[in-house]
Amino acid sequence: MSVLVVMEQTGGRWHRMSWEALAAGQEIAAALGTGAIAVVVGDNTSALSQELSARQLAKAISIEHGLLGAYTADGFTAALTQLIEREQPTLVLFPHTYQVRDFAPKLATRLGRTLVSDVVRVRPEAGGLVLVRQLFQGKLNADYRCLGDGPHFASIQAGAYRAEAVVDGSAPVEVFEPELHESSIRAKSEMPFRESSRAVDLSSADLIVSVGRGIKEQENLPVAEALAQALGAEMAASRPICDNGWLPMERQVGSSGQTVSPKVYIALGISGAIQHLVGMKGSKTIVAINKDPNAPIFDVADYGIVGDLFEVVPALTEAVKKAKG
Repeated sequence: MSVLVVMEQTGGRWHRMSWEALAAGQEIAAALGTGAIAVVVGDNTSALSQELSARQLAKAISIEHGLLGAYTADGFTAALTQLIEREQPTLVLFPHTYQVRDFAPKLATRLGRTLVSDVVRVRPEAGGLVLVRQLFQGKLNADYRCLGDGPHFASIQAGAYRAEAVVDGSAPVEVFEPELHESSIRAKSEMPFRESSRAVDLSSADLIVSVGRGIKEQENLPVAEALAQALGAEMAASRPICDNGWLPMERQVGSSGQTVSPKVYIALGISGAIQHLVGMKGSKTIVAINKDPNAPIFDVADYGIVGDLFEVVPALTEAVKKAKG
């Protein structure tokens, strides 16, 4: 019995969500009283597997083959099928990335299983596992019970677990060489998917100051920008602000924008529509400033200030500057 975490890398660099999936795997393994196994797939991944060896794991496995150097759904599915059949894990976890969405359903189907995608929580219950995922843009949580023997398959939603929660330790490294044949790789991948060029990756920001309709006019943005500058934070916004062209679309947070999980998320004049909340609910600390005491944003905020942001934010900016000297 084990929890197997399939990490994602491209060109020798980890996908940031891999560490969130690993944090989930470690937490679940501890709750089950078993060990987590981290897996990296590719060609010449020894440096990456050595990095995994510094984490608290039962072991780190490097799946190595010349046909795995470039991603293909056929190659990854065949290689992981062989490893899973050998290891017989209880649960197989993936980060919920574009690549995983491509091959993981195929992998689960090949093993006669179902993939539960975009999971926000996994909890042991009555000797089994319950996978929790959200419906209707986060309005409802649905529980999916894992019945029968493993392996069960799930992908972890971005921000559901925190990368910094990964526990360090030491683990042995094992190289697994699958039996692959070039004739079985039926598709040839094109260039990897790339999102539109962005001036900033909000998903990696530690501090974010985000504005909503409460800012009223584009000319009022400097009020929020001054706070962001004082804190050393990135600026972000809800959809109406970006739709109006007041800030670039790359700074939109929400279901149709970026998903973020900073250490501190400061929401200025944001009511808290569900479409926005699903993009920032993974923030470690949420501070909301809104003049409406019934705004939904206060339901998720760790700290809330009911007041006029044009009075509160300048005072907060000055306090930050004073504290920094």
